[in-house]
Amino acid sequence: MAAPGPEADPFGSYRSPLVSRYASPEMGFNFSERRKFGTWRRLWLYLAQAEKSLGLPITDEQIQEMEANLDNIDFKMAAEEEKRLRHDVMAHVHTFAHCCPKAAAIIHLGATSCYVGDNTDLIVLRDGFNLLLPKLATVISRLADFAEQYADLPTLGFTHYQPAQLTTVGKRCCLWIQDLCMDLRNLERARDDLRFRGVKGTTGTQASFLQLFEGDHDKVEELDRLVTVKAGFKRAYLITGQTYSRKVDVEVLSVLASLGASIHKICTDIRLLANLKEIEEPFETDQIGSSAMPYKRNPMRSERCCSLARHLMTLVLNPLHTASVQWFERTLDDSANRRVCLAEAFLTADIILSTLQNISEGLVVYPKVIERRIRQELPFMATENIIMAMVKAGGNRQDCHEKMRILSQQAAAVVKQEGGDNDLIARVCADSYFSPIQGQLESLLEPTSFTGRASQQVVRFLKEEARPVLIPYQSKMGVKMELAL
Repeated sequence: MAAPGPEADPFGSYRSPLVSRYASPEMGFNFSERRKFGTWRRLWLYLAQAEKSLGLPITDEQIQEMEANLDNIDFKMAAEEEKRLRHDVMAHVHTFAHCCPKAAAIIHLGATSCYVGDNTDLIVLRDGFNLLLPKLATVISRLADFAEQYADLPTLGFTHYQPAQLTTVGKRCCLWIQDLCMDLRNLERARDDLRFRGVKGTTGTQASFLQLFEGDHDKVEELDRLVTVKAGFKRAYLITGQTYSRKVDVEVLSVLASLGASIHKICTDIRLLANLKEIEEPFETDQIGSSAMPYKRNPMRSERCCSLARHLMTLVLNPLHTASVQWFERTLDDSANRRVCLAEAFLTADIILSTLQNISEGLVVYPKVIERRIRQELPFMATENIIMAMVKAGGNRQDCHEKMRILSQQAAAVVKQEGGDNDLIARVCADSYFSPIQGQLESLLEPTSFTGRASQQVVRFLKEEARPVLIPYQSKMGVKMELAL
């Protein structure tokens, strides 16, 4: 039995979950066929307008006809033409010409396929960054609010995932924010470094345009400049082969992969904290954590971010390989690969930023759990403070050190071998040797005295580094993100 066609059953063929399940409509449209081919037509219009202004015999009527049909795309006809011609650009030249009969003769005049293909890619990459940057700024803003709220809340620090000195919940969050601020700057730089390919001809020499303008180099340079400005770019690459250098794609996907690494680290931390029951991501009233275990509150959003971030990090391998095998002025083995990896990188980055925004807007902190874990570990960390207090009270450091060593090992045995609570301080209180400092023990064990300058670092970091980078995005930063699927 033959499978039904996609028109009969839209669920009868594969659809990328990046679009069907996760990505925003804006990012999905940015990499859509309609956006792509609509941009091709605009580029043909820009070229015709610029060629006309520089003296080529192109009429106002031809320009107006093109302007009136920029979005009137007959996709069925284009598909039939591509099947017949085996060439996507020429298929759309013919399709555009069909609805612009008067302009048919001057559409794509002097250009090569990469005029529309590569220039469209650069426009879409630029606009992809413009969609991602406010989302990243929104995440930073939400986490900054969280860090400020919990700037003073002591929590057990971990190195090697073993108990270490205390920090604060807000300070730990600032570690996440600092990485994201680096990503924000990297995305801005990658976007701002993008140039337009412009009008360069088949091997980048502009020979066809020099012929059109009868050897007038100044007009060819002005044509390149005019089209570049019309497309919204300040600069064009001075040197290209048939394509812009595929090193550009490497730079673009490198910063997205780096963003993926940051988000993977953040969400891994959240998953570990969820296991400790110290911090949890949002969990809806009717949400089911496990089909078998009703009590479970799995960190599924953080897990999704980690899952997709791994995909994002691996995508940079594609442009690295592609750039390395572009023979001379170009080969076509870049095309199919780039259709997949460029779009998927931006779609994936879009998804994990939206999901992380959702997480950051609903993080739940359990101070009592955090406090209990501190109580379990702090007595061991306070041993040096106790020793120093005894020395100030007239005791001998070596004698005190030996006392604390014995009592610490006894308390550790209760914790590790008997599964009991850390009773080191009770043992200290019960030992008459420590009677000179009995009244100081409570202050010696105050958690805030172990967090150093963490609170002050949070305040200064948010004021001087995190908040200022958000200023350009304040008008575009997203509203509260609805809970994701």
